[in-house]
Amino acid sequence: MRRNALDRIDRAILSDLQADGRMTNVELADRVGVSAPSCLRRVRTLEQAGLISGYHANLDAAKLGFSVTVFAQVGLSSQHDADLQAFEDLVASWPEVRECYMLTGDADFLLKIVAADWESYQAFLTTRLTAAPTVTHVKSALVYRTAKRLPGVPIDRTQR
Repeated sequence: MRRNALDRIDRAILSDLQADGRMTNVELADRVGVSAPSCLRRVRTLEQAGLISGYHANLDAAKLGFSVTVFAQVGLSSQHDADLQAFEDLVASWPEVRECYMLTGDADFLLKIVAADWESYQAFLTTRLTAAPTVTHVKSALVYRTAKRLPGVPIDRTQR
């Protein structure tokens, strides 16, 4: 399903589910103005097309004991596909790394890392991240507070 093939109802479904993935199909259907069976068919079509890739709960990291969030810019000594893939595979095995992005510019990757405390992050940094093959440098930025955190993408419900 192409992005421009989405009609107003599909965009409303995506917007509402992005805001609250736990709402019932009946509530969603009522909100977007279609019958429940029609809404369910549309949701299944959006899932099958890969526009909805999953559902999850937003957890409070601090209340769960993860009081430190760090964004780390990582530089590698090699940008060969095999080395990039090997680094991505290694990062995928580290539960502390919650997000990983390959970048252009001075850093090759940007990692979002959570840790219980600063000492835990330092241990991760020195025993795993900087010890990883091809890692040449890491620049860490500690998050003091989060001013905005929205999942997903901005969906224009009014577009025709």
